[in-house]
Amino acid sequence: MGAGWSTEEERQPLLGPGLGPAPGTVWRSREAAAAGLPPAIPGPGRVYGRRWLVLLLFSLLGFAQGLVWNTWGPIQNSARQAYGFSSWDIALLVLWGPIGFLPCFAFMWLLDKRGLRVTVLLTSFLMVLGTGLRCVPVSDLLLKRRLIHGGQLLNGLAGPTVMNAAPFLSTTWFSADERATATAIASMLSYLGGACAFLVGPLVVPAPNGTSPLLASETSRTHIKDLIETVLYAEFGVVCLLFSATLAYFPPRPPLPPSVAAASQRLSYRRSFCRLLSNMRFLMIALAYAIPLGVFAGWSGVLDLILTPVHVSQVDAGWIGFWSIVGGCVVGIAMARFADFIRGMLKLILLLLFSGATLSSTWFTLTCLNSITHLPLTTVTLYASCILLGVFLNSSIPIFFELFVETVYPVPEGITCGVVTFLSNMFMGVLLFFLTFYHTELSWFNWCLPGSCLLSLLLILCFRESYDRLYLDVVVSV
Repeated sequence: MGAGWSTEEERQPLLGPGLGPAPGTVWRSREAAAAGLPPAIPGPGRVYGRRWLVLLLFSLLGFAQGLVWNTWGPIQNSARQAYGFSSWDIALLVLWGPIGFLPCFAFMWLLDKRGLRVTVLLTSFLMVLGTGLRCVPVSDLLLKRRLIHGGQLLNGLAGPTVMNAAPFLSTTWFSADERATATAIASMLSYLGGACAFLVGPLVVPAPNGTSPLLASETSRTHIKDLIETVLYAEFGVVCLLFSATLAYFPPRPPLPPSVAAASQRLSYRRSFCRLLSNMRFLMIALAYAIPLGVFAGWSGVLDLILTPVHVSQVDAGWIGFWSIVGGCVVGIAMARFADFIRGMLKLILLLLFSGATLSSTWFTLTCLNSITHLPLTTVTLYASCILLGVFLNSSIPIFFELFVETVYPVPEGITCGVVTFLSNMFMGVLLFFLTFYHTELSWFNWCLPGSCLLSLLLILCFRESYDRLYLDVVVSV
């Protein structure tokens, strides 16, 4: 099955002669032995060329989910006029993303018990239903708003898989020296989809404010509504195409595992949660991830709303959000590739990234308070501070994911990352909830950014790293 998709070089065992124990030797990590797991006897590790196709399909699915989630934030002024959305509606449309993580543990159970294919198919089907619901042609604006909210909720339910399953996919399909890179690509594409929403929305849909020649008339409202529906139909078509491709080809696993860690046995679903909740090092690093990334995700989702008081147009806000996330995606993949070459340096990389995030978020917050700090408030300074903030925070995500898995191995990757992304979305949801009541004064939201980054920096500094999964692949404890 794999021969047609892989080269002769790819079909060679990862462990060459003399690099591992004799055939038939049992393999077991220190953590697995301490947990009482039975030893595993994996076959030769092999990688297949089809792994890149699997990674591409999963990454594009994450891209589409992020694009649909961030549809409304960049065009919130236009959506208000076209559909009569209020500030509560705009915040709630973004809030459906973290709300969709409430059944996160059910998706983690499904991933652990039924595997990658079943979970991904269910996820893509929910996205088809969600994007289709937003396209139902009704003239009643109240009913249309409810359909849009329902569609955003269904798309939010797809979030746990596209955000959590990246390390599971990389372990299942990729060798030890490609795992961080694969995790970065699979996880970053979701954020890149959200970034493209900053670009697509404002460029296709005109703004009804002073930056647009359109007047707030019935003709203008109809024109804006038609353009928004064009975007909705386009997103529906993309999601349907991805669902069809996933249904046609998305294997649950390769014929042979790519590494010793991929073939080793893991803890059960119940024991995994007990291990995670009792591991103080994991809880420390989980909070270091969840708090700043949750704050940043909520802040990005309403960036246009935040920048409106400082007289930044909808188009400029869209470009700022776009480049901040794109920069983070590019640097994140580069950092992950660097981590694959230089192993055991994840903590140091995170310390450098969050030092930069703390400084850039402080710069942005003080710039927005130019009436007090007298710092220059220009498009250049806003672009620079937001882009740097996005680069430092977004590029830390795949590094965090790899560190989580290494810290708590042999807990399954999907469960580990599911817990931390659930915490992150919980923090984002709480912030967006408060935003619906205090949307007239947003300076407090800006101060949450440097505060959360500084807290995370201190937690990472106190964290004691370990690499149990890497130990199994490189040293192999018998």
